[in-house]
Amino acid sequence: MKIDGSLPAEQWRGCLLPETASVQEAIACLDRSGLQIVMIVDAGGVLVGTLTDGDIRRGLIRGVLLSNPVHEVMHRDPLVAPPQWGHDMVLQLMVANKIRQLPVVDAARRVVGLHVWDEFLVPETRSNPIVVMAGGKGTRLRPFTENCPKPMLPVAGKPMLERVIERAKLEGFEHFVIAIHYLGHMIEEYFGDGSRWNVKIEYLRENSPLGTAGALGLFESRPSVPFIVTNGDLVTDFRYSELLEFHLYHQAVATMAVRIYETQNPFGVVRTEGVDIVGFEEKPVSRCHINAGMYVIDPQALDLIGRNEPCDMPELFMRLRERSEKTIAFPMHEAWLDVGRPNDLEKARNGAPPAE
Repeated sequence: MKIDGSLPAEQWRGCLLPETASVQEAIACLDRSGLQIVMIVDAGGVLVGTLTDGDIRRGLIRGVLLSNPVHEVMHRDPLVAPPQWGHDMVLQLMVANKIRQLPVVDAARRVVGLHVWDEFLVPETRSNPIVVMAGGKGTRLRPFTENCPKPMLPVAGKPMLERVIERAKLEGFEHFVIAIHYLGHMIEEYFGDGSRWNVKIEYLRENSPLGTAGALGLFESRPSVPFIVTNGDLVTDFRYSELLEFHLYHQAVATMAVRIYETQNPFGVVRTEGVDIVGFEEKPVSRCHINAGMYVIDPQALDLIGRNEPCDMPELFMRLRERSEKTIAFPMHEAWLDVGRPNDLEKARNGAPPAE
């Protein structure tokens, strides 16, 4: 297979940002380019740092805000390559350091190019199954769900569940397990064994609603490797492979993807000690992590779920914590929409990319 990591200027220039940019602008740049790197430059085009998804996630864990300057999360001493290096030298450096992007700089350290890895390689085939929770009744979406299971509602010309499978397949995932209950026969009739998509599809059939984790107790043959669990009604640009790699790197038993959710108090807050006023805060913003509906679970966690026992994911995580097992959060920033209400469905249909 021919590997060519060089990019035309119109592509790598889309990865450039000034050092005055914010973390939010860096995220937007990552989303636009799709190259998984931002190169931070000064006014003269000199490279001062790089930024990847991992740098941003580590910053979010530390409490860095999206409005903060990008230099608070960027990597200040990245590996670089000179323009005269051939591909053998470039690939040797990338393999040795396990990196997927390598800026090209001249003698003055001005950015003149970018070598990438992923864009020119066939995705690694992954044996890890993806379990898709698709059994809910979608009562908040009626009348749309009166005769159609919620994950089968179309967005940009395709059922949401089909979009989940196709996006995951692009990352090398080939084994899917769909948990079904409400109007589950419609899902089975549409997807069958998955051969139409060149993937393997199996089913966990709930006789009654078992919650967001209970269907995992229906496995006849348990997975032998960590598996991904995702809700079937999510519209997102999220990469499941990054969640899996994060889980494996941290050697966790269960990992939950989380998003930062902000709420603004509409009033000025008066801070008091007894009857004394000690300060004011005008319309403060509170921030918390919310469950994004995507997880990685090790097979051993299935010991804590009984067959046909209702169980939600937060309950499973708490059971693992009670056993002192390692459960971690994966902070995500990608576009994400949980389609639970009619206005969410309208947003998804207006904002989702067209079907491939």
